[in-house]
Amino acid sequence: MNRIFLAIRSFFNLLFTGTLSDGALNELRLTRRGAAVPKPAAAPKAAPAAAPAPAVRASDGAVQLLAVLQRDARLVDFLMEDIAGYSDEQVGTAVRELHDQCRDSLGRSIKLEPVIDGVEGTFAKAPSADPSVVKFIGNVPAKPPAGGTLRHKGWRAGKVDLPALAGRDAAVIAPAEIEIE
Repeated sequence: MNRIFLAIRSFFNLLFTGTLSDGALNELRLTRRGAAVPKPAAAPKAAPAAAPAPAVRASDGAVQLLAVLQRDARLVDFLMEDIAGYSDEQVGTAVRELHDQCRDSLGRSIKLEPVIDGVEGTFAKAPSADPSVVKFIGNVPAKPPAGGTLRHKGWRAGKVDLPALAGRDAAVIAPAEIEIE
């Protein structure tokens, strides 16, 4: 259960700030890289032309996926609501429904595949030494081994099928709703 909360917290850290919090970095046993890449010098100004198409940012896909989860399962509404006043039974019932809706929505948008297709708790050979593919945990020697006990299969996006962003503000997760009576 802790991994789920860490994943959710990390997702929103990356979504809204573009970096992981110090607490998340510590839990993941990661360190920050060195200095940020310097911004390139501004190009000389030219005469204004037709309005350019909005630049696609790396965060647009994350915001778009969040918008899909909001549209299909009202995930953002649930996360932004203060649930302290509800009983555990009420929260559990809401989470069960939310879980089903989010899983279905995610399945329609992204085909998830395990990084290592094996049985957790058994020996697995590492497909790569790349830390973005395999994270060795426990008593890790200086030179990572060829394999070990699989604790988590990992996930990778096999196929991403998000709706087109054309004609809408990529930063808007869900539009405000105004009822006319």
